[in-house]
Amino acid sequence: MGGRKRSSFYYDIWNVKYLSKIKWDDVTDEIAQRHAVREQKLALELSAAKRERDFYLTQVDKSCALSSIEERMKKKQKVQQESGVISDFPSDQFAPKVIRQFPQKKPVADQAGKIKPSLSKDVLAGVFGGQ
Repeated sequence: MGGRKRSSFYYDIWNVKYLSKIKWDDVTDEIAQRHAVREQKLALELSAAKRERDFYLTQVDKSCALSSIEERMKKKQKVQQESGVISDFPSDQFAPKVIRQFPQKKPVADQAGKIKPSLSKDVLAGVFGGQ
């Protein structure tokens, strides 16, 4: 049964002969577990690659949309310049920036000494029994 060295199954039988306490179910379970782990890692890598691809494609779409908007704005400005109409928008921006200034109120601590009424010395003298 493959016990001779000339047999092609000699080394396989030798391993089985000295691993007699290992059950075949244990071996198949370990192989199945390795296969499941490998499949899980592969699925994880695929999902990460799909996420990166989708992100890249959305960025490309945004870039195309922005470039088309810029082209339309340049065409519009060119037509307006040719017709003599002055554009409100600068050539390198879509809208002018507005800087707003709001009136500031003075802090309460600065006005506290001015508004606070002071008691006369006569009233204080009457309260504390002074002359």
